[in-house]
Amino acid sequence: MTSTQQRTAEADVERGPGRWLALAVLVLAVLLVAVDATVLGLATPFLSEDLKPSGTQLLWIGDVYSFVIAGLLVSMGSLGDRIGRKKLLLTGAVAFGAVSVLNAYATSPEMMILARALLGVAGATLMPSTLALIRNIFHDPKERSLAVGIWGAAASAGAAVGPVVGGFLLEHFWWGSVFLINLPVMAVLVLVGIKLLPESRDPNPGPWDLVSVGLSLVGMVAVVYAVKEAAVHGFRWDIAAAAVLGIGALFWFVRRQLTLKSPLLDMRLFHHKGFSGAVLADLLTILGLSGLVFFLSQFLQLVQVRSPLEAGLIELPAAVGAVGAGLTAGIVARKASVRSAVSGGLAAVGLALAACMAIGADTGVVALGCALFLGGLGAGLAFTVTADVILSSVPKEQAGAASAVSETAYELGAALGIALLGTVVTGIYRGFTTPDGVPADAAAAAHDSLGGAVEAAATLPPAQADAMLAAARGAFTDGFQTAAGVGSAVLFATAVAAWFLLKGQKLEDGVQH
Repeated sequence: MTSTQQRTAEADVERGPGRWLALAVLVLAVLLVAVDATVLGLATPFLSEDLKPSGTQLLWIGDVYSFVIAGLLVSMGSLGDRIGRKKLLLTGAVAFGAVSVLNAYATSPEMMILARALLGVAGATLMPSTLALIRNIFHDPKERSLAVGIWGAAASAGAAVGPVVGGFLLEHFWWGSVFLINLPVMAVLVLVGIKLLPESRDPNPGPWDLVSVGLSLVGMVAVVYAVKEAAVHGFRWDIAAAAVLGIGALFWFVRRQLTLKSPLLDMRLFHHKGFSGAVLADLLTILGLSGLVFFLSQFLQLVQVRSPLEAGLIELPAAVGAVGAGLTAGIVARKASVRSAVSGGLAAVGLALAACMAIGADTGVVALGCALFLGGLGAGLAFTVTADVILSSVPKEQAGAASAVSETAYELGAALGIALLGTVVTGIYRGFTTPDGVPADAAAAAHDSLGGAVEAAATLPPAQADAMLAAARGAFTDGFQTAAGVGSAVLFATAVAAWFLLKGQKLEDGVQH
């Protein structure tokens, strides 16, 4: 497509309702990717029973999807700028559907980890394309803020709706169904997207640097792996080597971007204090919310002994809060200020996590719902405003790369939320004392994960099983409460930092504060 044809296609979409119909297609894509990040939470006990992963393998199954997406987003965003965002989005959608089948029929923990990683590769093509296309379809700043708000609401709500979708499917089907649901949605996305979405790309993109692609992926995955493993096992030579490799790769990546004529990511963007503050807030908002939702799903099922669907419905207020905040975020940021909206959102997520420090086996639905609604409200507000700030900071030709920065923060936050808060939960959980007389193999399974404890208890005499389950559930609750406290402290500190970093930042056509 020539640049003249591209401008004509964009103009056709911009007139009439076309741009809003195109937005509906993009929202479908982001909703599905966001749902896939959390839908596995409720399926974890069923997957544990079937595939029998170790505690470490279970964490990898939960977070390798987000790790791979985070490592590839910058590369894929830049690729979309070069080959066309529509082309990349639709190709990725087909791949996402195909790999979902592999996830559904995985027969071992290792196969499941590989399948989730491949799903991450496909997912990395979708997210930056959606936001970049919004940047190119909506040229009016206020309309774009609303479009980004709808997009952000879908991203935040998708993470919260995932448990509800998973709960419904797990009530009626086996755990693989949480992946097969992707197929009809992707089919609709591709068929409708071919017709409605305009193509857009950078008219003078330069070559796609494969060395930078490799450095980004290796650096991101190695650093996160080192953080995760060090928190669980302490410092070992192999963990230290992974950390050095990751930091070295990321350092080389940054240096290389500064010397390339057509970098994958223009590092000069980070010289802007507002841009850097938005990225940091983006990352830590999702870190708090995703960690909360992931471990609360297990808590509701395995400690409070609720059904998957019931657990998913209890988490629904987070989606309600996120959608409401996302749709009004642009108005709030213009009426008050960007830093008020972002800092307030971060503080709300921090309060929600602080409330979880008081959650126990007998905590009622109303208290849980209030905490989750507050967390969703804060996440929707902060995430949507920061995405708008990031997107408005660059020319539309670089929209893919800028979108990838926002999405990298989102996915890395989701991965770190599970990994870092998970290591706190796991570290405390494994310290519980098993009752006397429990066989060594049952005790080992119980200490590996709470799902393992539930399964091991089924092989023990009733009195012994009850005692072991009580100890295991108490330890998991202690770990969850501690992790919530750690997450809360991080979010409050970030709220303060965002207040200073975003001083003077404004959305286009807004009032500076």
